[in-house]
Amino acid sequence: MNKEHHYGFETLAIHAGNEPDPTTGSVVPPIYATSTYKQDGVGGLRNGYEYSRSANPTRTALEECLAAIEAGTRGFAFASGLAAEDTLIRSLCVPGDHVVFPDDAYGGTFRLFARVLGTWGVEMTPAAVTHPEAIRAAVRPGRTKVIWLETPTNPLLNVADIAIVAQIAHDAGALLVVDNTFASPYLQQPLELGADVVVHSTTKYMGGHSDVVGGALIVRDAELADKIAFHQNAIGAVAGPFDSWLVLRGIKTLGVRMDRHSDNAERVVEFLQRHESVTQVLYPGIDGHAGHETAAKQMKRFGGIVSFRVAGGEQQAIDICNRAEVFTLGESLGGVESLIEHPGKMTHASVAGTPLEVPADLIRLSVGIETVDDLLSDLDRAMS
Repeated sequence: MNKEHHYGFETLAIHAGNEPDPTTGSVVPPIYATSTYKQDGVGGLRNGYEYSRSANPTRTALEECLAAIEAGTRGFAFASGLAAEDTLIRSLCVPGDHVVFPDDAYGGTFRLFARVLGTWGVEMTPAAVTHPEAIRAAVRPGRTKVIWLETPTNPLLNVADIAIVAQIAHDAGALLVVDNTFASPYLQQPLELGADVVVHSTTKYMGGHSDVVGGALIVRDAELADKIAFHQNAIGAVAGPFDSWLVLRGIKTLGVRMDRHSDNAERVVEFLQRHESVTQVLYPGIDGHAGHETAAKQMKRFGGIVSFRVAGGEQQAIDICNRAEVFTLGESLGGVESLIEHPGKMTHASVAGTPLEVPADLIRLSVGIETVDDLLSDLDRAMS
């Protein structure tokens, strides 16, 4: 593609990194299922490839696409979202450094920081993502190297003002990292708003079909990219060629899927707001949501994740999850099929007893792209 031309999102999602194969003209990048490459003489690497941990053409195609759709200069593909996060922190921090962490975040990310990176010597302080002054107060001058955000957060759908928090980070000499998994690059562009690094679990909306596990980092700064590239190769938790191919295929339909996810989620929200068993609906698209104005400012639409609380407490929440049929009871999110889960017992069990503990009466929905009337009927039946 002509890199000087400013293509639209959907065009980049389909074409960036997807040049026709020079040998056959195949419009779909091949899966390079190889571990090593013949060298043209000792040290003579053909097109820079020597070993697939260091680089693989299928992964290169995905990484070029990731950079394009997140408005970055370089993308990096990993074996999982947590592998991407671990590699990033080891690229940016050393023992003794400090991270400001969200007060509402994915349980696996909290576990990584609290029980893995913490024992390595990186400290973290949770702060309310919706209160910039709380984030500023959590900064430790000279020690804070990263402010970490999820927006919208998992699972309470809180919204942070990325531009404001980016300024706080840069004033402190720190970098702002934004986990953009819930929004996807179709709905939100953190790098354009001042973030330094974007994180994705590509397992979710990027892959979109619940058939791959992967992660990604995208950056703009060349020096930062070189640090991450070194650690990606040195640590080695890279995306394999078939996984890269699956994510690359999923990205091609990301835009149309996200519109349908958002359409269906809005209808589900309307249903839940009217239901007598529901005490609170958490969704950034609701006018009364505390982060609605910020979300409307920095997001194209409000996405496919909806959380809600029920009057009957934990047992009712569990019963609803167990009774659903079209909504599949399962962890993860962002696939074409709708999922339902109880965060306190499932994805966020690791934060029980911590400041990030989630309400026991909370249910999280990943609203898929099925016929929306079937989704509403299923919820009605499960909640009766």
